Amino acid sequence: MVNSESNQYDEAAFVPGHVTGFFSAHPDENPAAAGSRGAGITLSHGVDVRVERGGHGGTPDDASRQVRLNGEAIEIDAAARVLEALDATDARVVAETPLPVGAGFGVSGAIALGTAYAVNAAYDRGRSENDLVRIAHCAEVEAGSGLGDVVAQARGGLPIRLDPGAPDHGQLDGIPASPRVEYVSFGRVSTEEILSGDTTALTAAGERALSDLREAPTPERLVSLSRRFAREADLLTDHVADAIAAVRAAGGDAAMAMLGETVFAFDGGLSAAGYDPEVCSVHPAGATLLAEDGGDDDC
Repeated sequence: MVNSESNQYDEAAFVPGHVTGFFSAHPDENPAAAGSRGAGITLSHGVDVRVERGGHGGTPDDASRQVRLNGEAIEIDAAARVLEALDATDARVVAETPLPVGAGFGVSGAIALGTAYAVNAAYDRGRSENDLVRIAHCAEVEAGSGLGDVVAQARGGLPIRLDPGAPDHGQLDGIPASPRVEYVSFGRVSTEEILSGDTTALTAAGERALSDLREAPTPERLVSLSRRFAREADLLTDHVADAIAAVRAAGGDAAMAMLGETVFAFDGGLSAAGYDPEVCSVHPAGATLLAEDGGDDDC
């Protein structure tokens, strides 16, 4: 597609947001093999990513400054690494999302993956989907901003990450369901700070949750095991704990998004507890290029 204002050649992609319910961390010297195991939800609320070919004229040294998110310049190291990997450091990346940043919705991973898809089309790089997912996943791992969002966002649905790593390293499964999703966010949590610290207890809790979910892969189990994981991994904040308690008192269940001060629930759990949540659905498919005449249907 052509940007009529700048006469630059554009391509755009949509990447669903992703909420991780629980995970275990698996570092590796090879970023394609590093990652996480766990389970989560891809959302119809996501990120639209447009790449303008030649819109930046930058170099690898300042590529991290060529991303605009909701109209503001922002540094996203993972996106810069994708541009370098695909030899497109002259591109400008323009992203828009209704999701809060740094609150557990995989926005960084979505921008990295959307950039890979859009650059591949705009610059005619001829890469396969697995190649592009691998590039974006490695960029996230190397940037320290995520371990499993990208592979989940490429799949869609309610993904279960059975193995860590990029597509040629990790195996995925999923829960065959599509419930209504509610969420409220109270603030940010530093993914980099948590992932760079001691993740031993967190990983043990995540492994237990994954084993239990595989015995009964249902949405209800996903939420209850995610709630247990946040408690066992000692990640709960006061705001999150209070919201979860309120939902349970109202007869529902809720859990914390990893990693953010965000609470999610299926169906009407947060509404029944008196909150005014954002509402969307499970996104049935993964990341995709957008057609010239329109975008992805939202909830």
